[in-house]
Amino acid sequence: MDELAEQFERHREHLNRVAYRMLGSTGEAEDAVQESWLRLSRSDADAVSNLGGWLTTVVARVCLDLLRARRARREQAAGAWLPEPVVSVDEGPEEQALLADSVGVALLVVLETLTPAERLAFVLHDMFAVPFSEIGEILGRSPDAVRQLASRARRRVRSGAPIPDATVARQRELVDAFLAASRAGDFDALVALLDPDVVFRVRGGRAHPATARGPEAVARTILTRGAPFARLGRPALVNGAPGVLVGPLEAPISVVAFTVARGRIASVDVIASPTIGH
Repeated sequence: MDELAEQFERHREHLNRVAYRMLGSTGEAEDAVQESWLRLSRSDADAVSNLGGWLTTVVARVCLDLLRARRARREQAAGAWLPEPVVSVDEGPEEQALLADSVGVALLVVLETLTPAERLAFVLHDMFAVPFSEIGEILGRSPDAVRQLASRARRRVRSGAPIPDATVARQRELVDAFLAASRAGDFDALVALLDPDVVFRVRGGRAHPATARGPEAVARTILTRGAPFARLGRPALVNGAPGVLVGPLEAPISVVAFTVARGRIASVDVIASPTIGH
């Protein structure tokens, strides 16, 4: 058992990455990974020729069940699911390195709009290069059907979650300029920082969900509704990218995530009263 546990630990980081991208929650991801260990410990491990692939499949199946249960709950109750961002207030070299292997909050928001099958196909194939044939075995579908699922998901992701660019330093520079323009009430300066397809989203807490699109609409929304995070927030890394934290790390009032693409701010996601991971 000790040898098996050691083998499992070598795969834990990869499994956590898969589960977090599938679920958007560090807590649920840890539960899914733990469940994969329990299933491994009860199985005939000697008969497993590819332990990494076997564990990835198990975690994917567990995540798929959790996503389906979440979708059913959401259809029966008011309120939307919110991503659980990973937040750090220390932007040292080690934390900055997270950017290279992070998944942004904007992407998690878009992934949640996919069906569980679409999300699994996209995450496993596009993020972890799992062949369509293997994903098909998990979903009980043909490789061609899985390819279509991934293609539909890819189109949604591309339209709703632009790929971040620039260095952490450049991203922080743009976020700081955004905050300064918001505090000063400078509409023109704010618009100049925003991508033509920018989206501003507010979710969670007592506030009604809100969305604004386009530089003028986003700037107007921020300046007319007020952006308390601009005055009260402090710099933080949110899922590996420069963002803002309002309140203590242990019990934040809100977390603000930014996506920088094409040299401008492409999305601003405000998550009120969030649960965060570390």
